[in-house]
Amino acid sequence: MPKSKRNKLISLTKTQKKGRENNVRIFDAIREALDEYSFVWVFSVASMRNAQLKEVRAEFQDSRIFFGKTKVMTKALGTTREDEYRDNLSKLSKHMNGEVGLLLTNRTPEAVTEFFENFSAMDFARAGAVSPLTFTIPAGTVYSRGGEIAEEDDLPLAHSLETTVRGLGMPTRLVNGKVTLNEEYTVCEEGDVLNSQQTRLLKLFGVVTAEFKVKLTAYWSSADSDVKEMDAMEEDDD
Repeated sequence: MPKSKRNKLISLTKTQKKGRENNVRIFDAIREALDEYSFVWVFSVASMRNAQLKEVRAEFQDSRIFFGKTKVMTKALGTTREDEYRDNLSKLSKHMNGEVGLLLTNRTPEAVTEFFENFSAMDFARAGAVSPLTFTIPAGTVYSRGGEIAEEDDLPLAHSLETTVRGLGMPTRLVNGKVTLNEEYTVCEEGDVLNSQQTRLLKLFGVVTAEFKVKLTAYWSSADSDVKEMDAMEEDDD
């Protein structure tokens, strides 16, 4: 097993502005995990959701997952040959940008990739996301799913929500106690950059448009102390 570079003193000056104790705790936890696990993965996600991250953590209870505090995670790995904790770990540092995390595990690369290839979850969109669909609510009585399912399988929108949807831009009114549209109303079109009013309406009508997917970018193996990049591996497979 390659020797750990434990005697290197790493300064955390650039990440100490706030929460120094928490940064040190995370740094030390990563270093301890690097001694325990055989594989270190870098993964990225878009529009992180805590609920979905909890699902991943539940699956990998025999492993360690770190997310957030990117600078601290990068420092723990090392950014150069001189300060890297294990041989060639610094090669992962170029992947530590954006919404990224670390997965430290003893599971084989095949097992890890198989899980994430099959893992995805849908959630409600956030403001700033691009809509993958057009959502139009038909004229007449407004139903709780906004026309997404048959009327006989749905219920009219609660009359108490009329002022809410009207405040979000829908030209509704109450007719005989039912929320009503005189003409169809398009909440969003495919390709729209969603604003907060649109995302609130989509959520109110139960329309989920955001897919949570984890992308594996690279991993380090203690067996050969080297890094393998997933994009390069996919190109080789082609």
